[in-house]
Amino acid sequence: MTATSNNPAPRPAVLSVEGHDLLFPTLPYDFTNRVAAATADSRLQASIDKATRNKDDLRKRVFAEVFGDRSDEIRTLAGSIKQHTLDHLDYYLDRFTERATDAGTQVHFAASADEANRICLAIARHHECKLCVKSKSMVTEEIRLVPALEDIGVETIESDLGEFILQLDHDAPSHIVQPMIHKDRYAVGRAFERELGVPYTDDPAALAMIARRHLRTKYRHADLGISGANFLVAETGSIVLCTNEGNGRMCTSAPRIHIAFVGIEKLIPDLEHLSVLLKLLSRSALGQPLTVYTHIITGPKRRLEPDGPEHVHVIFIDNGRTRLLQEETREMLRCIRCGACLNACPVYRKIGGHAYGAVYNGPIGALITPIFKGLANFKDLPHASSLCGACYEACPVKINIPKYLIQLRRDMVGGRITKRSERLFYKMWAMSLRSPRLYRLGQWAQKKMLRRKACAGNGRDERSVYVSQRWIERASGMIGQWTSQRDMPAPPMRSFRDWWVRHGDDNERI
Repeated sequence: MTATSNNPAPRPAVLSVEGHDLLFPTLPYDFTNRVAAATADSRLQASIDKATRNKDDLRKRVFAEVFGDRSDEIRTLAGSIKQHTLDHLDYYLDRFTERATDAGTQVHFAASADEANRICLAIARHHECKLCVKSKSMVTEEIRLVPALEDIGVETIESDLGEFILQLDHDAPSHIVQPMIHKDRYAVGRAFERELGVPYTDDPAALAMIARRHLRTKYRHADLGISGANFLVAETGSIVLCTNEGNGRMCTSAPRIHIAFVGIEKLIPDLEHLSVLLKLLSRSALGQPLTVYTHIITGPKRRLEPDGPEHVHVIFIDNGRTRLLQEETREMLRCIRCGACLNACPVYRKIGGHAYGAVYNGPIGALITPIFKGLANFKDLPHASSLCGACYEACPVKINIPKYLIQLRRDMVGGRITKRSERLFYKMWAMSLRSPRLYRLGQWAQKKMLRRKACAGNGRDERSVYVSQRWIERASGMIGQWTSQRDMPAPPMRSFRDWWVRHGDDNERI
């Protein structure tokens, strides 16, 4: 991308090696190193923890105020709307195509990311586009659209403020809704000083005005506008775009060409169903009643309309989604990309979005990324969850994420994707659970081993453990992953089984 600067110099592509590696790592992906780096970064954890807890608390508060004890009912209704559409997706795809075409929109279908990019590049070449302004879209991150446009000479500017900052830093989004959640205002000030040639400031209002002045010029000269879509209304052939900064309207109204990239799962039946989902989208994502701008686009501008694109294109993208349409996994496609599950997830709060190594992160990313890109390639992600159920409780369309994560773990065992040592460990554990004698033997051996480790780590005599709880500070093997971040309590000298043998008769008399 080209940016105004006092000392213009050649810059690398929009996604540099660093940004590319964050979202498209070498496969199979092992996220152990990224997790270790994230958990050691106190600034990163403070930023993510504060932002996600704030949004999660706001979501709970507004749901309680608006829906009261009927919150579960409206979530069930929203889930049923999405599920019904997915169950009859072929009908609604045909319906949308017919109505959108009648309104003047050109509809395209792409089976893969490469095909979607080829369609877009062909449109850009046909209309001789030179400058593209783009609103926030996760699906365009998924297909790596921006580098493809840059490669044919179309300057492409991210217009969402967070995405714009990431573009300047050659960084990648770390949250579905709040892409630069891992950065603070000081990092933004340094990026603007370095890339835009302006004096350093970390005042949020001043930074926003710098970005506004820069982007306004781009809007005026852009001939191509690109967006995603929050929903597509089959009955009217409409694109629904929800934003808080107004950049979405500028991208879809000022340029003469508008292209919307949309996953096939974004369809809903009609405007009545849209009203239900709009009530949930912004409340779940940001804890606010509605997004500031809810833009419904139905075809290109009419003869007497002063603004709007001359040509509108919708590119439906599969890119692995039809694999999820089988009955046992179809529910996963309900997702409306609100990010509520990320904000509620204790694991995401600790490791951030980049650790997941894919465009979609957090609980929903841990679920769909292994299916999209191969379970063997992302075998760690199904285990990147405590299965606490916070994501299921937060999801506005009631996707049972913990249930499907367990299914993926089962598939890993069945497909022998897990390590042999891990399979052997759990096999022995299962044997001990089926045999009281083996269980008692294993319990005794574990107690001796772990207590010796605790005493050695604390430099205390074994007898001192009678008095106070001892902790294991460092361990090896599977336990080592736990103790790398926290201490582990050592087993007590006497187990509950021992205590019951001694005092069981007294308890029965009581």
